[in-house]
Amino acid sequence: MLETLIHFVQTIPWYWILALGFFLTFLENIFPPSPSDALIVFMGTLVASGDIGFIPLLIAATIGSTVGFATMFWLGLKFEKKIIESNKIKFISRKLVEKVERWFQKWGYWLIIANRFLSGTRAVIAFFAGMSLLSFKRSIILSFFSALLWNAILIYIGYLFGDNFDKVDKYMDLYGSIIAPSVIIIVLGYATFKYFDNKKASKAI
Repeated sequence: MLETLIHFVQTIPWYWILALGFFLTFLENIFPPSPSDALIVFMGTLVASGDIGFIPLLIAATIGSTVGFATMFWLGLKFEKKIIESNKIKFISRKLVEKVERWFQKWGYWLIIANRFLSGTRAVIAFFAGMSLLSFKRSIILSFFSALLWNAILIYIGYLFGDNFDKVDKYMDLYGSIIAPSVIIIVLGYATFKYFDNKKASKAI
């Protein structure tokens, strides 16, 4: 699929490349996983060849990421109560959801900052942000800057490597399979530690 998309990108005008950059980063938030990161890196090689500008591509990809995050945030905000009240998913109880909401209200903004760097979990983070009733404005701003930084890194990597995209693709696979899950474990481990540490401190009082 990735090779097909790459060949397709090579045949279309610059404005369709921007539209594709927007669409892919938007879609990844709705139907993960998708090869959007690898495609953005490849589009960065087109910046090196002068086929497209760095800033326009960065803006298109970042807006796509942010709109996708906002969509999942809204879905979490809109349908969370209906999912619980329907009682169709037995393992999602009211008590569990309230617990998740408390955790996300406490640590959610840090997760949103790291949102774009956690490939494969972006839709989940956005959904729980809405479900946990976090501030929409603050969440969108943090998501925007997270996406801006991540997309800038991806595009710049593509720009630097140029024709050696196949090497970048291997590193992206390594990142997705090792580094991203490690970051998730560290974040969740830290949140768990702080939760029990605060609970212990409250009992001591």
